[in-house]
Amino acid sequence: MRCFWDERQRAHAPAAEFFNGALHPAAEHPGRVDSILAAIGSTEAPADHGIESILAVHDADYVELLRTAHDEWLAAGRTGDAIPYAFPVQRRPLPLDRIDARLGAHSYDTCTPIGPGTWEAVYWAAQTALSALDVVKAGEHAFALTRPPGHHAGADYMGGYSYLNFAGVCAAAAGCRTAILDVDYHHGNGTQDIVRGREGVRFASLHADPRTDYPFFWGHAEESGGNILNLPLPRGTEFAAYDQALARALDWIGEDAPELLVVSYGADTYAGDPISHFDLQTGDYTRLARRIAALGVPTLIIMEGGYAVDALGANVAAFLEGF
Repeated sequence: MRCFWDERQRAHAPAAEFFNGALHPAAEHPGRVDSILAAIGSTEAPADHGIESILAVHDADYVELLRTAHDEWLAAGRTGDAIPYAFPVQRRPLPLDRIDARLGAHSYDTCTPIGPGTWEAVYWAAQTALSALDVVKAGEHAFALTRPPGHHAGADYMGGYSYLNFAGVCAAAAGCRTAILDVDYHHGNGTQDIVRGREGVRFASLHADPRTDYPFFWGHAEESGGNILNLPLPRGTEFAAYDQALARALDWIGEDAPELLVVSYGADTYAGDPISHFDLQTGDYTRLARRIAALGVPTLIIMEGGYAVDALGANVAAFLEGF
């Protein structure tokens, strides 16, 4: 399988994130990629597809904020990463000047700081995904090693370590009937918001029940309908139950006969993940991937979460092996 990666994705290097009432070392850090690169071997550098595919999905004002927020943060006399702290209960267009207000207007948590290299990293992560998409459109499977993750980012908001939604960007750029399968531990709320009601795109997600786990406000079973299928699972889910839910998702995806499949792959379903609570083992990923591959559709695999760094490379390689 052809694999794509760009070293500029290391430029996003947050020092900390704020959750559960305290600052913690950032779980999503550049060191995650070393384990993956060591396990998958050679990669290809992406081509620059420009910003048009990004702007086809993300609002221009939001993209501009990603580009300029850290400079504005420093200009306001701050240091370190730009972290939002005030969020509107009801979102409406407002003429906001202060950087704190603009950050809050386009965020929903305090876990997604913008640093000096964030825009460079997410831009090249998008190009990495789009270059892998080119291969998939030609009929092959391909893997895009993207970081930071993307599936929590909406058209005009960031959150969950996500800034640009690579699955959404690729689905829009695919130019054919596309399905997105999200198998990260956390619900892909940004992807759901981007593709809901969109003709020619289906979105199915297997994830931790949002009654107990992030992102809490999206991913409930009752949100399913139309082109959306949510299959929330309880903490402690093991392979057998996960595999049953995956079979259900693939049957539903197959009903629409997609010409291209995008898999948002998160290895945070692993039993040893420090911020997640499923019980999948490394060998399970190959079996799950084989089930997905049996759909018989050219597949773009986009990297999302996975924070058990010592096992991350093995978990990614095991998944790719199934294709």
